[in-house]
Amino acid sequence: MPTPRVLMSKIRRALQLLADSGLSTRQVAAVLGISKSTVSEIALYARTAGIDWPLASSLSDEELQARLYPPPRPRSLHRHEPDYAQLHQELKRPGVTLQLLWEEYRERCGEQAYRYSAYCEKYRAWAKKLKRSMRQVHPAGERLFVDYAGQTVPLVDALTGEIRRAQVFVAVLGASNYTFACATPQQTAADWVGAIIAALEFIGGVPRLLVPDQPRALIANPDAYEPVTARLMQEMGEHYGVAVLPARPGRPQDKA
Repeated sequence: MPTPRVLMSKIRRALQLLADSGLSTRQVAAVLGISKSTVSEIALYARTAGIDWPLASSLSDEELQARLYPPPRPRSLHRHEPDYAQLHQELKRPGVTLQLLWEEYRERCGEQAYRYSAYCEKYRAWAKKLKRSMRQVHPAGERLFVDYAGQTVPLVDALTGEIRRAQVFVAVLGASNYTFACATPQQTAADWVGAIIAALEFIGGVPRLLVPDQPRALIANPDAYEPVTARLMQEMGEHYGVAVLPARPGRPQDKA
């Protein structure tokens, strides 16, 4: 249940704005003078209760409150414990979030399911016990990690209306996590180098080391210890005075 309790009039207004106004959660929070997390919680409780705005508008305050915030379950009710190891592996997949996994878990376990907040707390407590592989310390400005996100975004041709899938390039400074992202048509060598140049212009400087993976577009001879960069990448490194240090294949610890 939200703490502190929000006025029912604001809850109704939040549901209406989320449904009809096209505003983001942050914008709805600013309009109503409440926190973004409170708006997210209202939306989550409404989704869990199966309440949309048309239904909410037809209910009295007492009925809406009872549907959104039902009485707590008896403490004696047996809870179905999630499989935290499987949950941890699922979170590594692109687009998978704790909220999505909790909704699947709740649908599967019904009344025996933990509420979302308890579900997250239990998973995070379990995850803290995992062995960490290593700690990386990055001096400021030393390394820029670059890669493609794996997921794509729709790219619409303004003239023809044709929709294509664009690749998402991401560059992150190791020390500050300062991030740059852009979309490119493909992942060719020209796309890689053009996106890296755009990242350097965005950052306003050049790091000592550039750390990509070993894609064929950039690495002429992939190798765990002595990879050979492609000519276009070599020329870019020479022009900007940056060393290219590819991560070893299958070694995620080489990148932040």
